[in-house]
Amino acid sequence: MLAVTPGEPAGIGPDLVVTLAGAAREADWVAVADPELLLARARLLNVPLAVESDPARPARAAGRLTVVPVDLRVPVKPGHLDVDNAPYVLRTLEVAADGCLDGTWRGMVTGPVQKSVINDAGIAFSGHTEFLCERAGAGDVVMLLVAGGLRVALATTHLPLRAVPDAVTVELLRRRLDILIAGLQRRFAIDAPRILVAGLNPHAGESGHLGREELEVIGPVCDAARAAGHQVRGPLPADTLFTPDMLRDADAVLAMYHDQGLPVLKHVGFGEAVNVTLGLPFVRTSVDHGTALDLAGTGRARAGSLRAALALAGRLG
Repeated sequence: MLAVTPGEPAGIGPDLVVTLAGAAREADWVAVADPELLLARARLLNVPLAVESDPARPARAAGRLTVVPVDLRVPVKPGHLDVDNAPYVLRTLEVAADGCLDGTWRGMVTGPVQKSVINDAGIAFSGHTEFLCERAGAGDVVMLLVAGGLRVALATTHLPLRAVPDAVTVELLRRRLDILIAGLQRRFAIDAPRILVAGLNPHAGESGHLGREELEVIGPVCDAARAAGHQVRGPLPADTLFTPDMLRDADAVLAMYHDQGLPVLKHVGFGEAVNVTLGLPFVRTSVDHGTALDLAGTGRARAGSLRAALALAGRLG
C-alpha cells in the first residue's frame, strides 16, 4: 500500500489526485490530505468523488478515495498561495513518511510543493528530497529521475549554480555514487549497474585547462569505483554523454548538478517522468513538474506523471 500526498493545496496536486481517483485502480493507495479540499476540487472539476476513511481497506472503485485526514489551516482558492497553509503541506509529508517508517505503508508518492511559500512562512525548506532524508534519519540520499529507460541521478540538487563546484567534493561524490549503485541494485534489481559520470566543466575540464574538478575530484572517485569492481565511466563531457550511442550501454547517468541532467531528461519525458529518492528506507517517488498554479481547478492539468509515479512505486523493490 502507498500513501499519496497532493502537495501544495492551491496547485494542481489535488486536481491530479482527484483525477486518478475518478478511475478504478488495481493498486492500493490512500491520500494524505484534507478530505474537504479534495471534495471541493472534485466538485470544481465535475468529478464524482466519495471519501472513505478506513486506511486498512483502501478504496479501488472509480469515484471513491480513501483519505487519511490532515486539516488545512485556512480555506484554499485554486491558484492562490497562502503562507498559513505551509505547515499543512509539511504535516502531510510527516504523516506519510512516518507511516512508511512504521510499516503502515511500503512507500509514498508526492505531488508538487511550492518551496517559495514554505520559506515565506519562515520554514527553512529546500525540497522533498532533503526533508525526507532528515525525517527518515537517512545519512544521505540521491535524487534520481526516470523517463522510460533513461535514468539521471544528481550529485547535487537544489543549490545555486555558483555553490556547485565547492559542493562537489570527493567525499560527497563517492557517497552519492555508492547510494546510486546500491539503489539501482536494490530498487531496480540491476545487479551490476553501468553508470556514466558527467564532468562538471565544459569538455570535462579539457585536461585541466577549463577547470580541475575532473582531475582532482571526479576522476579519482570514478577510478576508485572501477577499482572496487563497478562499471563506471567518467568523467565524461556532458554535451556528448547524452547521445544515443553513449546511453545505449548505460543504466544511469550521474550528473553533477540539477540543470546539467534534468533538461535532457525532461525533454525526453516531461509529463511522464518520475522522481525517485534513493537511500531512504522506503520507496518514494514523485511527479516531475511543479504546482502549475495557473492550471489549478481548470481541468487542464495532466495526471500522466503522477500516474507514472504510482506505477513505478508499485514496481520498485
